[in-house]
Amino acid sequence: MSNLPGDADSLLAHRALPMLAVIALAIAPVSSLRAAAPCAFADQGEGRVAEVVDNSSFRLDDGREIKLAGIETAISDARQSARDALAALIQNRDVTLRSDDDTPDRYGRQRAFVTLTGSDTLVQRELLAQGDALAATDVADSDCAHLLTAAETDARVAHRGIWGGGVIKNAESPDDILSGIGRFTVVEGKVLSVRQAGAITYLNFGHNWTRGFAVTISRRILPVLEAAGFAVKSFENRRIRVRGWVAAQRGTNSGPRIDVLQVAQIEILNSN
Repeated sequence: MSNLPGDADSLLAHRALPMLAVIALAIAPVSSLRAAAPCAFADQGEGRVAEVVDNSSFRLDDGREIKLAGIETAISDARQSARDALAALIQNRDVTLRSDDDTPDRYGRQRAFVTLTGSDTLVQRELLAQGDALAATDVADSDCAHLLTAAETDARVAHRGIWGGGVIKNAESPDDILSGIGRFTVVEGKVLSVRQAGAITYLNFGHNWTRGFAVTISRRILPVLEAAGFAVKSFENRRIRVRGWVAAQRGTNSGPRIDVLQVAQIEILNSN
């Protein structure tokens, strides 16, 4: 029987809990720890990388083609070096695939988050941290999205890879942006006006609405932006950074546009 007075037994047990938790963590299976990590979605199998196809896709020795989820290829002069960076990470290595959706894309590729088998090295995070990719905007899991954007931010601040110059397009140079039509692009500039036309809200970056760069927001996206604290009218006279797929505005001799479909596409840089 214990000689501790009153509640001392329970006090001792309470103090022991943190140590027990540390011991339990130390002996927990590695697989259970990985399951709690960001971007650790459902296991979609493993394989050995036989060939790196481009900056963000590769082929396994069993013939499957994998597209890296959560990142996009940048328009820059560093495309070849980005492909080389991916090859340096995974060529002839065993990798583990994870995804919340194993449906192939329209090219038959399996989209997945990829780690080196037997480690927690997330390939997407490594590429972003090296400045060899852009963070995508369609990652629904907030912890995973934060991990990826934090890695990209670190590379941008340090001017690594594609962030050494040229990857961010100037909203005042619509022809330069339009040259990247059909590509994922990052654009920065000051919103000169916000106007409504039917079911579409336009953020205009040029005085000539039809020739200048614009961001378009459909009516169904407005509640999503407002829920995130973005009042669309408040974008006027503010500098923003927007990312997405470049398309041409409707009509002949039209300028470039990016359609906003997710909140993560817009970053406010300052208030004026």
